[in-house]
Amino acid sequence: MSVLSKPYFHDEAAAFAFVEGIIWNGSPHCPTCGSVKIYAIKPNPEKKVRMGLKKCGDCKRQFTVRIGTIFEESHLPLHKWLQAIYLMCSSKKGISAKQLERTLECTYKTAWFLAHRIREAMRSGDLSPFGNDGGVVEADETFFGREPGKPVQRGVAHKMKVLTLIDRETGRARSCVIDDLKTETIGPIVLANVQREAALMTDEAHRFQSIGRHFASHDTVNHAKDEYVRYGDPVITTNTVENYFSVFKRGMKGTYQHCAKKHLHRYLAEFDFRYSNRSALGCEDQERTVRALVGIIGKRLTYRSANGRIEAHG
Repeated sequence: MSVLSKPYFHDEAAAFAFVEGIIWNGSPHCPTCGSVKIYAIKPNPEKKVRMGLKKCGDCKRQFTVRIGTIFEESHLPLHKWLQAIYLMCSSKKGISAKQLERTLECTYKTAWFLAHRIREAMRSGDLSPFGNDGGVVEADETFFGREPGKPVQRGVAHKMKVLTLIDRETGRARSCVIDDLKTETIGPIVLANVQREAALMTDEAHRFQSIGRHFASHDTVNHAKDEYVRYGDPVITTNTVENYFSVFKRGMKGTYQHCAKKHLHRYLAEFDFRYSNRSALGCEDQERTVRALVGIIGKRLTYRSANGRIEAHG
């Protein structure tokens, strides 16, 4: 049976029950006062009583599981939200807002906005450094699109720049947008996200030389001489992070095609999430969707903060 045939992808009551099971785990509580004295209000379409509505026995406020999550104040049915989350979690190179528009039968603006809110849910709050117990961490940069206001020229000076770290032991990825390739820009990021006892792997770029001195070891491969794996020592390579970039580039160029710099960090969160929860680590599509749902709490994103323009609801 196809995963998309599950009741919570098509039935609103089942969708609320599914999300409530993940968020509340059988113990609903009031988002205002924290009380667990909660009463369910039976939905009544004639009186416009909402599905999944609850009432607090102490403060008397009404609420649903949407409150305090990326679903808050959204008019899109919850079962369609779950379809969108599953599609974004199961599409290795992403799914465009236009495709979501066609699949969910909603407007393009709604599809674009909900995709950004889902990316916000995918953003990891884990800031623990990589490379525990002397593990190997790979670091590299890649380039995409064009920096705002910069004319196209030879080289990469006009392109947007991304720094990615890969922890080989855990299989996790962590990426960020950087403004330049200077050591004083990249250094603090690497030092804050990698344990000092880690083994750092980079390419031959000079900016990594002074950074590498802070770690237990620092080995490089010389891409300029077509060296991608150290002869006689296959541990010394940056092929893992290069593989991450190959998926990221194919997704950004083939699926999304264009991305403004102000939104790039959210696309990186999406690719980091799928990479860090991929099948090779034992996480399949359905479990990946559940992990994304766990991240919806406290990450409400408004249209103004996402787009920098007028306020609207998805």
